[in-house]
Amino acid sequence: MTTIAPQPRIREPFPVEVPGLAFTPAAPGLWRVARPDGSVLGHVEHRSDDGRFAVRRLASGTLRSTELGEFWSAREAAELFR
Repeated sequence: MTTIAPQPRIREPFPVEVPGLAFTPAAPGLWRVARPDGSVLGHVEHRSDDGRFAVRRLASGTLRSTELGEFWSAREAAELFR
């Protein structure tokens, strides 16, 4: 009997650096956005079906998020958090 091991999902670093923001891989194609003090602002997701980057902002003090839009570049998406 042959056992096939699942392939590990690679978590990549965010494609660009944005001063004043820290990006942590949360899942493949998903990054958590935080301030340097560690407070989480939201998430950026790279959508593989069309190549756009979707932005979700967390409501302060809650686990709810609001989708802010989709962008063609990682930099444009990240700038919403500055």
